[in-house]
Amino acid sequence: MTTFNNVDLNLLRVFQAVSEERSLTLAGHRLHLSQPAVSYAVSRLRELFNDPLFVRTRDGMQPTPAALELAKPIGRALQAVHEALRYADGFDPASSTRVFRVSMTDVAEMVFLPPICEQLRQLAPQVQLKVVQVPQEGLVEALRTGNIDCAIGNLPAIREATRHALLFSESYCCLTRRRAGLPRRQALRLEEFEALSHVQVRSAESSHSQVAQALHGLGVARRVALEIPHFSVLPLILAQSDLAATVPLRIGRLFNAGKQFALYELPVALPPVDIMLHWHEEFDNDLAGKWLRQLVLDLLQGYGRNC
Repeated sequence: MTTFNNVDLNLLRVFQAVSEERSLTLAGHRLHLSQPAVSYAVSRLRELFNDPLFVRTRDGMQPTPAALELAKPIGRALQAVHEALRYADGFDPASSTRVFRVSMTDVAEMVFLPPICEQLRQLAPQVQLKVVQVPQEGLVEALRTGNIDCAIGNLPAIREATRHALLFSESYCCLTRRRAGLPRRQALRLEEFEALSHVQVRSAESSHSQVAQALHGLGVARRVALEIPHFSVLPLILAQSDLAATVPLRIGRLFNAGKQFALYELPVALPPVDIMLHWHEEFDNDLAGKWLRQLVLDLLQGYGRNC
């Protein structure tokens, strides 16, 4: 019977290297081991898991279905060991080479990434930031396992299962190309808003669907002429059409840096949307994670007050 006490953790490092490199030679280079040593370790792994694990093909060492299933828990285990060993060394942002993984939506990337990256450049120049978009239904598990360090956005569905802190509350505005005949007021009347043809962004961020539902619930009839999956193309569409879009106020201001758009208050009052920072309680005391969270809190809570 296989138990934790009789497993050599170095075998798991070999498993991960072969799984990712798909080559015994490349895995050996990565681990500073000879190819015979890697081959011997793979033989021991096959005995340990009672499975071939890797099959030699023209495309390299291909993992078996069992190896594919094992890859995730072994990766999590090695990451946990790595974090435990690193904890004793403390966390020095100025010299750290830590890889941070953060989940945020495309709209959050446009607004938050530039100031976060600048802070990291100044305070932790050797760290790496990886931004990923994790579906909401997978966020809690990704946070629990350490696959991501934190998540930023309007994510009410995961609040009960995470630690979280409010960054700021967001409001919405209406954006459309400047042109003759537009109202000169700050706010649109309801009939003016309804007369426009609208672009709707079908984003992963839950707040945007909530806005659509809120407008519908208030009896506001929008004619949606175009639906798109991302915010990044929106300013190009608005600049070349008479379409309008209901967007977060910060995105509206960002898009309107060149003053080519008219930015209006909405004709109805919508509840503000809370933008929050989420993490898992398992990593409350992770020094590097605490440092990153404090950086985000200091930066974006201040950003929320100043925007």
